[in-house]
Amino acid sequence: MEIITAESVVTMEDHPDTVIKAKKDSSMAVGLKALASGEGDAFVSAGSTGALVIGSTFLAKRIKGVKRAALAPLLPTDDGVKNGQVMLIDSGANVDCRPEILLQFGVMGYYYMKNAGIENPRVALLNVGTEDTKGGETQQKAFELLKSADINFIGNVEARDVLCGVCDVLVCDGFSGNVLLKMCEGTVGVVMSNLKGIFMKNIFTKLCYLVLKPGLKAFKKKLDYTEAGGAPLMGIAYPVIKAHGSSNAKAFKNAIRQAITFSEQNVVEEIENTLAQIKTT
Repeated sequence: MEIITAESVVTMEDHPDTVIKAKKDSSMAVGLKALASGEGDAFVSAGSTGALVIGSTFLAKRIKGVKRAALAPLLPTDDGVKNGQVMLIDSGANVDCRPEILLQFGVMGYYYMKNAGIENPRVALLNVGTEDTKGGETQQKAFELLKSADINFIGNVEARDVLCGVCDVLVCDGFSGNVLLKMCEGTVGVVMSNLKGIFMKNIFTKLCYLVLKPGLKAFKKKLDYTEAGGAPLMGIAYPVIKAHGSSNAKAFKNAIRQAITFSEQNVVEEIENTLAQIKTT
């Protein structure tokens, strides 16, 4: 293991562009420069999301042809038959997105999940209805672009169906994606808290808990963010993983594991080749 000296740290209170301006010697900046120079295969950070997006964009650079980098966490899904995952792209890096940006998100998500072992990932667009004409102008134009792309686009999906396993990649702008992600996190907390209250009510419910304990532990593990590790920052020319700000040792271990898997895949080259064939304005 090699430790590289860094004189400062980008804090959560710092402006995101501090990583490329006032704190060029910060651990995040030094690490991203090392990644870009070939001194590492991947980069993992639980620091400022904004700083990581800006630092990765300007120091590690984007994949040729990619207009915006996107945060893409993997959420657990269950279609009643098997447990899976859905990539939510974008979940907060880009509040506003043009239709061609959403198209690129769909392409990046498709190839990431394909290289993760899904033969023909189903790509969907987050919308207020499943009909082809739903949504505003941006969603409608993005729908047509995704439909004409050489990926398995299945149409619009409503938020209530996302965790039911209806798609493998969910495309949306960073504002909608972040709201959806935070809503899922909050719902999980409320559900687990209420279940605990129910089972601890009396001696009979406690006995029921003992019977159901293995299943409940498996359910909790499935929803535990530390199991996922972090969110890939898609669109960057090198593997970058954004870990949760409150990551513990287990979460970091899984974030590193995720970074290793990402670096072993051929995602970057496939995204670049596909985008080269797509004409966007």
